[in-house]
Amino acid sequence: MAERRPALFLDRDGVLNVDRGYVSRVEDFEWIEGAKTCIANFNKRGWYVFVVTNQSGIARGYYTEADMQALHDHMTEELKEAGAHIDRFYHAPWHEDGEIARYRKASIDRKPGPGMLLQAMADYNVNREQSFLIGDKDTDIDAARAAGVGAFLFRGGNLGVFAEWALASFEDGVRG
Repeated sequence: MAERRPALFLDRDGVLNVDRGYVSRVEDFEWIEGAKTCIANFNKRGWYVFVVTNQSGIARGYYTEADMQALHDHMTEELKEAGAHIDRFYHAPWHEDGEIARYRKASIDRKPGPGMLLQAMADYNVNREQSFLIGDKDTDIDAARAAGVGAFLFRGGNLGVFAEWALASFEDGVRG
């Protein structure tokens, strides 16, 4: 098995991209300042980088999983051009009030549940104690804490700068 490595868990909308509400089309996607640099820096450190994103717009019928995948493919290509990569995207399309019957349910995967983070740690050899999440909502922070990883609340600005501050704080024992 591969050596245990720390992981950076990133929420998508509001952390990696400007949150315009149910972003599902490439033409509506805009990177947050410093997002690509953040990912590249953690790639260079040998960390796993995972996206963990609630996507209730799928359950609500606003867009499909194929639409979301096309957006993630676009992100992957732009990151590749910047010398960066996401190890894996995890998404939770579920919502109890969803319009699409097959997605209408409660799920531990939907943040504040820890399911997506726990799945990433099961899929990869993650060093939980050295890992943390950056999110923009309390539900992100709650999910990280439930999964046993550190958490930092991003309120805007340059994600690359924020992530470096979070890493320094985390290494000093601050868990978010």
